[in-house]
Amino acid sequence: MKRKKVVLLGSTGSIGTSTLKVAGEIPERMEIVGLAAANSVQALAQQAKETGAKHVAIYNPEKEAELRALVDEDVQVYTGLDGLVKLAELEGADMVLVAIVGTAGLHPALAAIEAGKELAVASKEILVMAGELVMAAAERKGVKVLPVDSEHNAIFQCLEGHTGGEKEISRLILTASGGPFRTWDADKLVDVQLEQALKHPTWEMGRKITIDSATLFNKGLEMIEARWLFGVEMDKVDVIVHPQSIVHSMVEFSDSSVLAQLNTTDMCFPIQYAVTYPERVGTGLKPLNFAEIGKLEFEAARRDVFPAIDLAVRAGTKGGTLPAVYNAANEVAVDAFIAKEIGFTDIWKLVEKVMDAHEWNPGKSLDELIAADADTRVLAQRVLESI
Repeated sequence: MKRKKVVLLGSTGSIGTSTLKVAGEIPERMEIVGLAAANSVQALAQQAKETGAKHVAIYNPEKEAELRALVDEDVQVYTGLDGLVKLAELEGADMVLVAIVGTAGLHPALAAIEAGKELAVASKEILVMAGELVMAAAERKGVKVLPVDSEHNAIFQCLEGHTGGEKEISRLILTASGGPFRTWDADKLVDVQLEQALKHPTWEMGRKITIDSATLFNKGLEMIEARWLFGVEMDKVDVIVHPQSIVHSMVEFSDSSVLAQLNTTDMCFPIQYAVTYPERVGTGLKPLNFAEIGKLEFEAARRDVFPAIDLAVRAGTKGGTLPAVYNAANEVAVDAFIAKEIGFTDIWKLVEKVMDAHEWNPGKSLDELIAADADTRVLAQRVLESI
């Protein structure tokens, strides 16, 4: 199999740096040809030197001169959203891996598909906000959409070789660590402090996603992603709490058989599989030691205590602009919680109130979905003042 040429959008974040680690481990299979970051000029320039990438983009146009001064003269520099789109369409690239936080990854993702590139997705917004549009475009162009999130990558692996479509699938079962409060009584959650919410029992992550894990909003977002990525209705997407985070997700088939995907907690596993698919490549990634693990535990998700899951089912079932509203309202709520403007349980309350107040529409274009995102943030700020 030839070496895959990859454009990496969001190269200085955690997924981006893990992707570069994978590229360093399998240079015969993966070449980084383009890199993009939002503001981290020095890190981006250093990555360009280390990978030899000749195309780089900085989303903040005010950083262009600084970046040009740091990279070699033969490196092409792009800026802004147009720059991300140009990288996504880069001639000669085989795959575009989007690990950009927020809505900035939407246009490049669709541009990559239109240009016939494989799309590897690590940004939740792409499939949460525009899953229907993205998957329809991918089908029309005959382009593969490969998941990088560990849960969706696990389901992708479990479904490999099964061609029966939705009728063959009984349930997609996403596993959740349960976060730091999985055993807490509901009445105690009112008093949760920011410092407590930021102590995840399994993963080292950024503030936003760590709090999303504590509220289970991350799992709600993943449910909506799975609904579009794998072409199933929301009633076939389920969640089970699995504190060890060894089983990354499972598929229950129509004959009641279940396939699960397991590996140690390292994001390099799903990244590598997305890049080398359909082949597997041996590297230095740590294998599982089942004798050391001893046992695997599973618990029902407490939907009555953590309403994010049922709100996600509502958003994913209704579709249109409502998933974008779910995502944007949660972002505003998390920011408010970090700023200590609202309590922990107010995060769910704010999102539900915004969803109730939203004027829904089918969201048939990217512009409509982005507008819904922007309108939701304004609405959420108004609702925030009433909490």
